[in-house]
Amino acid sequence: MTASSLTIIYSSFSGHTEFVIDTIEAFLKKTLPALVIRRIRGEQAQREDLEKAEALLLGSATWNTGGAEGQLNPYMLELLADKAKDIKLPGKPMAFVSLGDDRYYYTARCTEAFLRFLRESGGKQMLPPLIVVNEPYGQEERITRWAEKLAAGMK
Repeated sequence: MTASSLTIIYSSFSGHTEFVIDTIEAFLKKTLPALVIRRIRGEQAQREDLEKAEALLLGSATWNTGGAEGQLNPYMLELLADKAKDIKLPGKPMAFVSLGDDRYYYTARCTEAFLRFLRESGGKQMLPPLIVVNEPYGQEERITRWAEKLAAGMK
């Protein structure tokens, strides 16, 4: 898949998801300097951002809002379940970053919500999701290895 641009939409309350996205974005800018990266926080994202994107990277941690634990960050949930409800993105390349904490039963269950969005929207998964469990600090090498695969898929 060749793409000249990537739209990154992420939600981060504690800064962990933002740290992972920062690490990925820095690697992509270094490796693919011609790649245009558009970065949007989940609370600012709109349906049109998903529709206009050439390729998408969505990132969220797992939260226990709205009832049972294992939900997307509330801003990402609002984007995918409300603002972009029933959106169709046939063949749109997508990648996902999911964070979680092993203290909880549903450690990184937001991954399921991302994959459901992928299936229901008709998108195309570029590579398996990056799942980061516990603190992302100290996991930069693992994050970068995943970003290498993302970059290879973007070329």
